[in-house]
Parts: sequence; C-alpha cells; structure tokens
Amino acid sequence: MALAFLSSLFGKKKTTEETATPAEEEIGVEELEETVENREENEQLNQVLDRINEIENDLPRMKISIDTLKKQIQELRDDIERLDKTIKDVMMLYEVISQEINPFKEQMSQENPLSNEIQDLRKEMEDIKMEIAQLKNDIKVLAGYGVDLDSIIYEVLAEV
Repeated sequence: MALAFLSSLFGKKKTTEETATPAEEEIGVEELEETVENREENEQLNQVLDRINEIENDLPRMKISIDTLKKQIQELRDDIERLDKTIKDVMMLYEVISQEINPFKEQMSQENPLSNEIQDLRKEMEDIKMEIAQLKNDIKVLAGYGVDLDSIIYEVLAEV
C-alpha cells in the first residue's frame, strides 16, 4: 500500500507485466521514503529560513522603535523634573507670601491650644525618632563586636 501511494506521487505505475523481486521492491520503497522525508525536511528548513529572514527584517524596525520610545521616555522624565521644580518654587513662593500677608497666622497658633499640643507632639516624635536611630546604631555596633544581643534583650524584658 505504501509503495502504491509513493508510486502515485512520483508518477510511476506498477503494471501487471512488471514484476520486481522482493529485494528490489524493498530498496525502492526505502529510497522513496527517504526522498519523501528529505523533501519534508527541506520544506521545513525553507520555512524556518523564511521566518528567520522575516525576523531579521523586523529587527531594525524594532530597534528604531525602541530607540524612539527611549528618547520619548527621557523627554517625559525631563518634563516631569521641570514640573516638579516649578511646583516646589511655587510652593516656596506661596509660603513666603502667606507669611507676609497673613498677620494672624502667628496669633492663631499662639491662641489655639490644640496647635500648641500638636507642636509639642511633633517635637516629642522627632526626639523619639532620634533615640530610635541612636539605638539602631548602638545595636549595629554591639552586633559587630559579637555581643550576645538575645541575652541582653531577655534581661531587659525580664526587668519590665
């Protein structure tokens, strides 16, 4: 059956008068199968080569697009930096003007007990932040000298 199929592919028809020996028939079938396999491999190879050529043609366009996008992104970053600087300048100007124009600003903060408490809490919070930063540095130094921090922590917790 395979021989008939392959024969039909190559235009050879087996007649009843032609008789081939089984060895010749096997050699012919093997050669035909190899030829078919080679053609299929060549077709696949050609398809792969075509696809590679397409990709090679697309690469320069992609590179140009990427370069253009990088340039646009950098321009946007520059614009954002300029806007940020402008906003900071406007805010500083606003603070200066509001200090000069609003004469009640200092009176309001002195008369309002809540604002005094808020200021005191802010100061205490800053002091606590400084103490925490100092503690972190002290712990780093102690850890560098090989001091057993776990035992010290357990002793302090036991005292509390």
